[in-house]
Amino acid sequence: MNVTMNRNGTELTVAIEGRLDTITSPELEKQLEPALEGVEKLVFEMKDLKYISSAGLRILLTAMQVMEEQGSMVLRNVCPEIMDVFEVTGFIDDLNIE
Repeated sequence: MNVTMNRNGTELTVAIEGRLDTITSPELEKQLEPALEGVEKLVFEMKDLKYISSAGLRILLTAMQVMEEQGSMVLRNVCPEIMDVFEVTGFIDDLNIE
């Protein structure tokens, strides 16, 4: 997994490449938690995310809960395979996907 974070004022874009699973999700969590300080809009760029496990879903859920208090969160360019996971798990109803 490769993560790139770009902050523009109060907007943070997090681009994720590869697999977000049990092995890689702790690294994203460690990077994301302090980066959310003062963020009003969180954008996950997911065009290069190929796989997400329940551990990755937990990261998104935690970020969504934080952003409900601070502002908004959006997922962009979700591939069909990841979209299927969101549909099966019911996350599709809770996430703001563009």
